[in-house]
Amino acid sequence: MRRRIPPTPDHATDDRWRDERRARDRAGRRAEWIAALALRLRGYRILGRREKTPLGEIDLIAVRGRRVAFVEVKRRASEEAAEAAITDAQRARIRRAAQLWLARNARYQTHEQGFDVIFLIGRRWPRHVENGL
Repeated sequence: MRRRIPPTPDHATDDRWRDERRARDRAGRRAEWIAALALRLRGYRILGRREKTPLGEIDLIAVRGRRVAFVEVKRRASEEAAEAAITDAQRARIRRAAQLWLARNARYQTHEQGFDVIFLIGRRWPRHVENGL
């Protein structure tokens, strides 16, 4: 039987960091699930979740009629913090990733494109901002 070596402060820090990272990941997935539900209730069909491309990640891709929405989900304590979390670099990265996604999914190239944001603030209903990016 192997003897367990008590964690050193470095190991304790690594474990704490790993636990915090997992908690943030779970919270992010939950926020995206809530955002997807809100979109579905508004008549959207979800085409993709956490779509990864070499150029970046798109949280949600949804379609309603002839409009494809590339959606960024922001969960923060306040609306100001959520809005401040969207940077110009992030906007550009999402737009590049969306262009690549459209190139790979030719069926949607003729659809109107929207770059939306869904804010989740506390326990309030999600706020969907069309063309908010």
